Amino acid sequence: MAVKITEECIACGACEAECPNEAIYEAGKDWVIGGETKAAITDEHTYIVPDKCTECVGFHDEPQCIPACPTEAIIVDPDHVETKEQLMAKKDHLDSVGR
Repeated sequence: MAVKITEECIACGACEAECPNEAIYEAGKDWVIGGETKAAITDEHTYIVPDKCTECVGFHDEPQCIPACPTEAIIVDPDHVETKEQLMAKKDHLDSVGR
């Protein structure tokens, strides 16, 4: 499952630096996958792109953004439940198409 950022976000940027998948974007900023630009998911706060979030599988034992957040605004996203195998396949896909 992916993680998500809630409205408690203060836009400090601490989580962005921790994401090995480049899945975290500033509010209103378009996101990119495989060289293709997609519309921002939200204009309200920093956000995580579920299609790019692997919960750091393949890089770390746990998501790195959660402990980096000073406001505890990053939580597990129950709307995007995935197995470790699915997360690893997503990582492999990102490795092949580009983040």
